[in-house]
Amino acid sequence: MRAATFLALVSSVVSATPLGHRFHTYSKASSSNSCAVVFDGRVPANASLTDFDTENGGGWNPFNPGFVKGNNISWSEILLLPKNTPRSRFDAVSRTVPLEVTISDESIFMQQRGFRRAGLQFAKDDNEKSRASEGVKTLHFSILQDESRPLNLSHEYLNVWHEAADFSSNQFNFQAGTIIGQDLRKDTWKLLDRTNKQIWSTPILKDVWQNFAITLDFDNNTIQAWYSENRKPLRAVTEAISNDNSGRGQYQIGILKKPTGTDDVVNSGFQESGLDEGLIYGGLFIEDSKDGCVSA
Repeated sequence: MRAATFLALVSSVVSATPLGHRFHTYSKASSSNSCAVVFDGRVPANASLTDFDTENGGGWNPFNPGFVKGNNISWSEILLLPKNTPRSRFDAVSRTVPLEVTISDESIFMQQRGFRRAGLQFAKDDNEKSRASEGVKTLHFSILQDESRPLNLSHEYLNVWHEAADFSSNQFNFQAGTIIGQDLRKDTWKLLDRTNKQIWSTPILKDVWQNFAITLDFDNNTIQAWYSENRKPLRAVTEAISNDNSGRGQYQIGILKKPTGTDDVVNSGFQESGLDEGLIYGGLFIEDSKDGCVSA
């Protein structure tokens, strides 16, 4: 991610009522048919923050140490490893631990002075030829609120997304807060398609792990969402919905906070000073979902 995209937003609301599974699902905890993992971002219990500052740091770090973050700060100054936080569903399976992404006044990437951002990218998620941008892939992640570092939902947040290789658009956005130009509830997690139409949402909860999966079929151009809470198995909450997944690109996981009071969100606008916001992530990995395999 070396450039930003300002996207025109349109409005549509879709129910969060779970639908029937369109894919067969297999539990990594109990099934011998576990899906093959393409990129694994789960954090080992013995990890240290400095592991994130170098490629393959600690012998395990799968993330790019150079992107996407403030210009003069390192990942070890951005990330936290919460000590007393229970494991998310897929961290419990692998005995890995959560990590927290934070943003501050220093979270200015390149010259994008409108944004405050910190986004993890897999080091091997090549912009032009990544294995995670072909076939059928499912991105898993869980989110827990840090009530000591709450998001300001009067702003728009991008939290998880896949940006096309030419930086002109995102195949999907997983967002929170007040979406610019759309009349949507601010206190929900929202999944938007490539045209920035909301295709699913669910309330943001406190003191609860919220587990998400997003299946992208790059061959048939569809997207599907999965959801559960705490240790419950994931359920399909949408059908496989038509979506333009072309253009390859990269995944990004973290926080991008847009400003208010501007038409140029990349370069200007209002951001609070003394910023200290964070989100706790867990169970982060991308798996191969060919033959309908989705870890539930």
